[in-house]
Amino acid sequence: MKRHIPGLHSRQQDHENLLEGLFLVRVDAASYRWHPQKPFLSVRFVVLEPEPFAAQSLSGRLYCTERALWKLNWFLRDFGYDPDLLSQDQVDEKALLNLRGVLRTSHLTLNGRSFQNLEAFAPAAEWEELSCQVAGGTGEQRSGDDL
Repeated sequence: MKRHIPGLHSRQQDHENLLEGLFLVRVDAASYRWHPQKPFLSVRFVVLEPEPFAAQSLSGRLYCTERALWKLNWFLRDFGYDPDLLSQDQVDEKALLNLRGVLRTSHLTLNGRSFQNLEAFAPAAEWEELSCQVAGGTGEQRSGDDL
């Protein structure tokens, strides 16, 4: 079966499609990907707010290595993942769908490839407060733990 994929022939990377900043998002898709050294959870988000970015999507990886489990746990907790499943060390891809939360992103270019970096997470209930701080331009440098 043939599929038409616009832009496939272009060898130029489009850095304008990478979203950077603070967004209220919904999990649109999630799947576990096994890799010998770095298994990961691939997550696709749909932006809900701010309005100019609404309906755009972005994807990222949450690694499942022992050193990176803190970040996966942070994501699951702040996005309201089922605490019973979390306490049993289980990730149900279907239970992740439609979870909402705040996501701070950036992008990293390494060896000519651009990657979406999922920097920080917060519960969706904190969106108003966090978006006002960013819009207000407090100018403070904040660590990922402050989000």
